[in-house]
Amino acid sequence: MTSPHDGGGDEGSATEPEPPACARCGVRADGPPPTWTLSVENGVRLHYCERCSRENLRAIEGRLDSQWW
Repeated sequence: MTSPHDGGGDEGSATEPEPPACARCGVRADGPPPTWTLSVENGVRLHYCERCSRENLRAIEGRLDSQWW
């Protein structure tokens, strides 16, 4: 005879993701950052705040293929 699962485990529980932090300056977002830049580098998702993105815009554009300008 089998017993039903008692539901006491953590299966299926939703945890809220931690707010992203800027990979350059470390500032944390209060909520979803629509003005932040998301970069995937070597398979790792990195977020950059608006200030760091603006300050490094030339470097960001310099890494893009010319078709993206």
